[in-house]
Amino acid sequence: MKQAFFLVTLFLVTSTLTAQKIDWMTMDEALAAQQQTPKKIFMDVYTSWCGPCKLLDKNTFTNKDVIAYVSENYYAVKFNAEGKDAVTYQGFTYTNPNYREARRGRNATHFFADALKLQGYPSLVFFEDEGSLIQAVSGYKTPQQLELYLKMIATNDYKEVTSLAKWKVYQDNFKATFTSK
Repeated sequence: MKQAFFLVTLFLVTSTLTAQKIDWMTMDEALAAQQQTPKKIFMDVYTSWCGPCKLLDKNTFTNKDVIAYVSENYYAVKFNAEGKDAVTYQGFTYTNPNYREARRGRNATHFFADALKLQGYPSLVFFEDEGSLIQAVSGYKTPQQLELYLKMIATNDYKEVTSLAKWKVYQDNFKATFTSK
């Protein structure tokens, strides 16, 4: 009896712990997963030297509401905009031929980051469930600020937000539910 209780407790603790972080994957893994089960992609584009990127990891991507929503509605991708890993997207393989392994601080920009036309880091990039680019949002976001974008894109509401006036109305009517923890 004690063994059964222990096993049930261990299972509950383990499943709770695994649900407390985002299951990050590469872009290639996410695109392959879309072939099996279509789902939008949420990509965190970061660099190793970026302070706001580290704050996003520390404050936003550890939030239980963000973790649960991203896990349920997206394939989550972590992409180093100055890294060396190749990315195959829409039939083209993007690389970073100018990457220098021993370089400290800033490194060469990955060609995939250039192709996305990012405005800075961090950038949060959203892709359709068949892989096409929807939009990139640059800058640090709190869990509550990120909630607006996560839900607007997951529900396809973004397709109706076609002007600044509609964006203002959408923001004004949005009811946030994510907590600060």
